Amino acid sequence: MTTTAERTRATTRPAFRLTFALVESFVLVGAVVGVLQLWTGSFAPPVSDLQPLGLHDWKLPAAWLFFSVAIPSSMAVSAALVRLPRTPEIVLVASALLLVEVTVQIPFVGPSVLQAVMGSIAILLGTLAWLARRGGTWRAQLD
Repeated sequence: MTTTAERTRATTRPAFRLTFALVESFVLVGAVVGVLQLWTGSFAPPVSDLQPLGLHDWKLPAAWLFFSVAIPSSMAVSAALVRLPRTPEIVLVASALLLVEVTVQIPFVGPSVLQAVMGSIAILLGTLAWLARRGGTWRAQLD
């Protein structure tokens, strides 16, 4: 015989789980492609954009992109797929780091459509994560 809590847990679906997994996967793929492009220098902005910082190639910005966007997004994808109860918080952190990345880029390479798209995605995911956290469906997984 099942209890009410077990029935609730079995029927409660964590809010935005599929959205988190799919959109964070898109961000992850974009970040990895960006890291590879910067690391190899292909399709990268001119190195002269980095000279005010004393940098002579795009390897340090590539590493920054990897650690600030690719890793947090991969953690958010993994958390959503396994229904980790802390997924909304992980998505919030990944979204905030993506916004930092986009904001840091603007002074060096100028504004672009890609930054607007990624910034919008970060705001969307952050909003959905806040709503999911507030809604409590992820918390039901702890009961």
